[in-house]
Amino acid sequence: MSEIVEIIDTLEERLKKLVQKLVILEQKNSELSQELSKATVLFKNQSQQIEELKKQNESLKIAKSLLGSDENKRDTKLKINSLIREIDYCIAQLAD
Repeated sequence: MSEIVEIIDTLEERLKKLVQKLVILEQKNSELSQELSKATVLFKNQSQQIEELKKQNESLKIAKSLLGSDENKRDTKLKINSLIREIDYCIAQLAD
């Protein structure tokens, strides 16, 4: 009979240890989920900043070429043509 009691005690101890490990793992999982959320938000913000900087860079290139720089004249002409096409498309949409 005492062997059964010892086996039960051993099982109870192991079960308690497993429950403690489960609690610790759940806490770690929660912490990692929070870190992932923060990293995702940071990534989105940085992606938006990159896009804004790319647009600013493109605008600066155009402005520089309009000021007389020969380096980006082709790009500027292409951009102006693109804008004209967009305007023409908008006018056509309004006319319909």
